[in-house]
Amino acid sequence: MIPRGRGPRRGRPFLRKRKCRLCQDKVEPTYRKPEVLRNFVSDKGKILPSFVTGACAKHQRTVSREIKRARILARMPFVV
Repeated sequence: MIPRGRGPRRGRPFLRKRKCRLCQDKVEPTYRKPEVLRNFVSDKGKILPSFVTGACAKHQRTVSREIKRARILARMPFVV
């Protein structure tokens, strides 16, 4: 049997903190570059949360805003 801890994690596997790719590459997401924004959208067309993409809070807000702009300007589809 696997021993379970008493702390807040309680035996859950360790999840590595992801680094923000946009901070590392010094890339600012913009609606003019939908190929960059496609990394932050699921196959169904939903905007992925930051714990999945690893984006920092600043870039997550920017990414979601720019995805919405790109959808309105028909550079990205609303649904796939």
